[in-house]
Amino acid sequence: MSHDSLPLSLPARLCLLAWDSTDGDVTGAPLALVVRTGALVELAQRGLLIDEDGIATPADMDAETGDPVLDGLLELVRESRPHGWRTWVNLRARITLDAVREQLAAGGHLHADKRRVLGVFPTVEYALAGVAAVDALREAARAVVLGPAPVAEVSERDAALAVLADAAGVVADDEHDQGRLEELTERGGAAAPVLRTAAREVRAARAAASAVG
Repeated sequence: MSHDSLPLSLPARLCLLAWDSTDGDVTGAPLALVVRTGALVELAQRGLLIDEDGIATPADMDAETGDPVLDGLLELVRESRPHGWRTWVNLRARITLDAVREQLAAGGHLHADKRRVLGVFPTVEYALAGVAAVDALREAARAVVLGPAPVAEVSERDAALAVLADAAGVVADDEHDQGRLEELTERGGAAAPVLRTAAREVRAARAAASAVG
């Protein structure tokens, strides 16, 4: 089943997938980086960010998506000096993560617990509001990664979600067919080069986090 009909953006779905529905912990690669890659890929798939010699370049200085998370990143790219995709995966990625979590909390997907550290510094702790939707999303992404449906029948957005979720380590621990993952990456359409770079950065960050842990 395709999830293109869901109102959730690619970064929002990746954020939800990072939650382990059995214990409520966030797993996989660093969440801010994973969410940022999702936003970059979605903007590329929409044709609003294009690749110019490796530089993430706005295609239209006035276009908007109507999604505050995506539009916020688009504005940040427009107002900053030119950077390559690898730089944008990490640069101020927490801004995108905070915006996605606020959006998910407003939509009832996450619970937001606002507190003050030491009674002074405001902070927000998030928790999963329900596991059913996340479990369904994970199973759908897992099915895309492992098959058996032909890659040609997978939508560009579902292919991108599966590739990034696999890179982040939030889909499954099974042995994956690297050839299929490459086909899914190519299925990303115009965003395939961006998706490939993003997945590589997510895997590297995940490996680094595992080594430290």
